[in-house]
Amino acid sequence: MTSTSVLVTGAGSGLGAEIAAAAARAGWIVGVLDRDDATATRTADALGEFAVALHADTTDEVAIESALDRFAQVTGLETPDALVCNAGIVRFGPLLDHSADDWRAVVDVNLSGTFLTARAFARRLVGAGKRGSIVTVTSMNGVAPGPNGGAYGATKAGIALLTQQMALEWGPLGIRANAVAPGLIDAGMSRPIYADPDILKQRRERVPLGRLGTAADVASVVLFLLSDAAGYVNGAELLVDGGVTMSVISSLPRPEAVDFVGSGHDNSQSRE
Repeated sequence: MTSTSVLVTGAGSGLGAEIAAAAARAGWIVGVLDRDDATATRTADALGEFAVALHADTTDEVAIESALDRFAQVTGLETPDALVCNAGIVRFGPLLDHSADDWRAVVDVNLSGTFLTARAFARRLVGAGKRGSIVTVTSMNGVAPGPNGGAYGATKAGIALLTQQMALEWGPLGIRANAVAPGLIDAGMSRPIYADPDILKQRRERVPLGRLGTAADVASVVLFLLSDAAGYVNGAELLVDGGVTMSVISSLPRPEAVDFVGSGHDNSQSRE
């Protein structure tokens, strides 16, 4: 199944806007969905004839259905071929001080919003007798928690398992579901972190590839997972992090002597 159209949530700015732009450059018709109508319109206008602005809060089932109806009305397509669930928010802070309202807000948008949007999309695909593909956006913080992350990491881990659940249940219906887990990406919600040049330098040096990621790095993996090249990939979560998630041990103290153990070197204590 070659995708020709895609709906991207949270596409008004940041990572979502870059994913939408990459899809438009590839010749796809793109639904630019955002709860901020102005940013959705601005992004869609910049992409030209390949894009349509859609206004919806992904926690609102009625709004999601209305957005899908408008996509069909404007494009003449019964349903998009693909969906990217990118919409998300953060409310950082120590768990001991975290308010119930902040917790619920992040869970509602990140986890429930992903489910509601994906379910609405899948129902339409099945009703139309079409095959399709879903990519959710998780995070390295859903693989390894960060300090003062509030509900963010928990929701991203939840999205990862939800994606596997969708892959299991919807795979037989012709719908693939996979996740992309960005790492240290200098874009979107992470951009304020890297405004501090010292923080930028320290974080960049921790990445095995020696640089921070870009929105384009993530977008290219998303498009791969949506494409026929990934036609047998279902239920996967791909880290797009330059190797930083698996490099934790490299930041811990380590005696140089152990680096030669088992390498033919004599590491035994010298004896008279």
